[in-house]
Amino acid sequence: MSAKIKISAGNVELQGELKETECAERVIKLLPLESEFQTWGDEFYFSIGLEMNLDETARQEVEIGTIGYWPSGEAIAIFFGPTPASAGEKPVAASDVNVVGKVEDAERLKEAKEAGKIRIERF
Repeated sequence: MSAKIKISAGNVELQGELKETECAERVIKLLPLESEFQTWGDEFYFSIGLEMNLDETARQEVEIGTIGYWPSGEAIAIFFGPTPASAGEKPVAASDVNVVGKVEDAERLKEAKEAGKIRIERF
C-alpha cells in the first residue's frame, strides 16, 4: 500500500508519496522519522537504521523529487537538484538507491539547507 507523506525541514513543508515496494513499505513502518540530515549537493540524506538490499527499482541517476533508500548508509536520500556526481541538472546518487517515493516541489528544499533537521510523517 502506498502512503501519502509530509516532509518538513525548517519553514518548508512538502507532500509526497511512498511507493508499493517491499523497501518502501519497510520505511512506512518506521514513520514518523525525524533526524538531523547531511547534504551532498542538492540531496539530503540521513540514516534510518534499516538494513535492505538493492531491489528492482535501484538506479544511480534519478529525477528531482525522488526519495531513495541508500543501502550503503542505511539511509533515506531526498534529491532536489544536482549532486557532486551530476554532469547536468539531473541528480545522481553516490551509488545505487532503491526508489521508494516521490516528493512534490522538491526544489523548495534548497530553502531548508540550513534547517539541520528533517521530519517525514504520514499525511
